Parts: sequence; C-alpha cells; structure tokens
Amino acid sequence: MATTFLTREGFDKLQKELDYLRNDKRREVANRLHSAIEESNRLSEDPEYEAAKNEQAFVEGRIRDLELILAQARLIDDENKKHTVIQVGAKVTIQENGGDQEVYTIVGAAEANPRQGLISNESPLGRALLDHQVGDLVTVNAPSGSFKVKITAIE
Repeated sequence: MATTFLTREGFDKLQKELDYLRNDKRREVANRLHSAIEESNRLSEDPEYEAAKNEQAFVEGRIRDLELILAQARLIDDENKKHTVIQVGAKVTIQENGGDQEVYTIVGAAEANPRQGLISNESPLGRALLDHQVGDLVTVNAPSGSFKVKITAIE
C-alpha cells in the first residue's frame, strides 16, 4: 500500500470533498437519473439519462479514489518543526541562476498545486530537493531539460 503524504489542511479538504460527494452529490445524481427514467420512453436514446449515468460513474470513481487516498494518508506534522534537511512538509526557498527566489512547500502528490507553491515530493523538482540542505546546488532533471537551483532557506 503506497503512502500518501498530506498536510492536515490537505487531509481536511479531501475529507470535506468526500463527505460532499457521499452525502449531497450522490443524491443529486440519483435524482437526475430517476427523473430521466420517469420522463423517457427510450432510455438508450435519452441524452439526459446518459449524462446522468456518466456523472454517476465519475462521482463513484472519485469517491473510491478519495477513500483510498485518505486510508493511505500519512499526515505531515509540521507544527513547530524546524527542518535542516529537506523532507516532505518542508518549506523551501530556492534560486535558479541568480533569478528571483521562489518558495515552495514539499507535499504529497494528492495536494500538490504549484500555483499555490505546493509541489509534490514525486515531481522532478520535489524529488531533486529531498534530503538536501541550505547552500546545496541541486540539479533538477525535468522533462524540458536539466537545470540547477540553489537552496537558500528551509523552514
């Protein structure tokens, strides 16, 4: 069973989504299916029925995915923890070729969002940064090519 790293915030967000899908969205889709069945003479040709069935499959698939992620979750306890070596949960400041400094938090893939500064420990940058310290020059092997970043701070 693969471990999924999540912050408390990420865990709570996924749990909230799961609760919504189980309690509200399932019922909404079931009502759409019921209405389509009642209003149609030929279900095989009814676009509303097909759309509702597709949505139901998506919702049930997402519920299974979230249940699996949450069951395998390992919470990143980052409260009052000072990192000296980059690990999942660390907030890292890097600089590429004398450019602007960039700040990222290393998180699990389930809650990665680079636009919000959350990068996955499985991404090329996240993987390259793991186990390094302030002052290290790290080579990142990305699909677009290799580049180097200097680690300027770890929180």
